[in-house]
Amino acid sequence: MNKEQKSAAVEEVAAQIQASEAVFAVDYRGISVPQAAALRERLTEAGARFRVVKNTLTLRAADQAGAEALKDVLEGPTAFTFVTPEGGDVALAAKALAQFRREHDLLEFKGGVMNGEPLSAEQIAAIAQLPAKDVLHGQLVGMIAAPITGLVRGLNALIAGLAIQLRQIADEGMVPRGPGAAAAEAPDGPDPAEADQAAQAEQAEEEAARSADDEETESSSEESAPAGAEAAGEEADETETPSEGENE
Repeated sequence: MNKEQKSAAVEEVAAQIQASEAVFAVDYRGISVPQAAALRERLTEAGARFRVVKNTLTLRAADQAGAEALKDVLEGPTAFTFVTPEGGDVALAAKALAQFRREHDLLEFKGGVMNGEPLSAEQIAAIAQLPAKDVLHGQLVGMIAAPITGLVRGLNALIAGLAIQLRQIADEGMVPRGPGAAAAEAPDGPDPAEADQAAQAEQAEEEAARSADDEETESSSEESAPAGAEAAGEEADETETPSEGENE
């Protein structure tokens, strides 16, 4: 590899470091070419790329990318797994490395970086125990949706209960319903207020008629009483006055 090729490789690795969400460093001693090809397929499914680069070139790329933490793991044969933010899954990539390690007893974790922060070998192993991104998203959506669903149900129940209570209060006459409610409930029936007014007017007319009848009765009694008294007086005069024959 000539100088220009080395410079191009450094530029490419530095760009990969800067563009990656996470970079895992492993010791690749003992891995065969077929095994490396199978591992690359697993990591591709997780949105990651497995690459072996000479330590001297990686040192220059780490300096150029500002990833000082990667320089501390560059002892012995080192391979890198670059997990891209677009379509990459950090947990799935770590799981693929951990599974390959258990199956073949190869690829010791050495460390790495994630979002610019250094990672230890133990932290990479812990990341491998996390659920995949899709699973975490589903759990998060479930956690968010559950309280919202309960809130909506609670609000609906509260509104329904309030409506029932208001209807009961209106039925008991504690609040006026207004003309719209009365018309809706009894559109064909008479207005209660008008019915009361008509009854009161009818009662007043009956009382006035009874008063007029009483006055006429009293007037008739007064007229008949003097006439009877005069007739009785005349009869008494005739009875008490003696005839001229008897006096003689």
